[in-house]
Amino acid sequence: MKRLTPYLLILPGGLWLAIFLVVPMVFMASVSTQEGNVVDGFTQTFNFANYADTLVLFQTQFLRSVGYGLAGTIIAIALAYPIAYWIAFKGGSRKSTYLLLVLLPFFVSFVLRTVSWKFLLADEGIVLAPLKASGLLPEDFHVLQTSVAVVGGLVYNYLPFMILPIYVALERVDPRSVEAAQDLYATRSAAFRKVVLPLSLPGVFAGVLMTFVPMTADYVNAGILGGPQNTMIGNIIQTKYLVNNDYPSAAALSFTLMAAMLVGIFAYAKALGTENVLEAAAR
Repeated sequence: MKRLTPYLLILPGGLWLAIFLVVPMVFMASVSTQEGNVVDGFTQTFNFANYADTLVLFQTQFLRSVGYGLAGTIIAIALAYPIAYWIAFKGGSRKSTYLLLVLLPFFVSFVLRTVSWKFLLADEGIVLAPLKASGLLPEDFHVLQTSVAVVGGLVYNYLPFMILPIYVALERVDPRSVEAAQDLYATRSAAFRKVVLPLSLPGVFAGVLMTFVPMTADYVNAGILGGPQNTMIGNIIQTKYLVNNDYPSAAALSFTLMAAMLVGIFAYAKALGTENVLEAAAR
């Protein structure tokens, strides 16, 4: 019975993943090579040309999505690291309060939070209208339906996913290690580069995974804050599935996007050095 205990423990989670992840993925893979329509039905013809056709047709949206995801992730790191650093080393007894403030936006629906940005950034909204009235901005200045609005929305919505793993990694850094570096005549910047930053890489690695993937596949921010020139691949997949009922093309696009992100993640892990990250996490 003891030998079966580990397998029994993972059985519920394994069944959950099999039913709600593996089975739908297999079904979607089958749909991606079918032909037909909703009226006459879809038949399996192993038409792998769906992948090539959709990739060629929507390569601009693919590249735009990856670009938005990369830009949003880089900005999120730049914003999240100082916040996580301050909470971990300067938060004191109020760390829980600061973390609650970080998580507070999640108490509001994702869509509502994004729509609130649309009201804030509207041409005659509470932010731009006073600036235009005072002459600080030209009358034709606008933020909505631009790449800036979409990337800004992505960063705002996914920033906590970057802050939390970095904070966890920084929280594990022993302050005595920094003090030891300074005792060896290392400057504060040198101690940070040689001690704190390497030990926080596991958090940065996890944060990138938790932000880049959903940012790249996101369609809400582009749909609400962007315009026709800011359409992301997620918007195309949504339209294919829910509006055009073109299930094979939508499934092919989904798998192509997933494959592209997996390649990017593995390349990122290779460049960062997962062995070094795991060694730092184990310390």
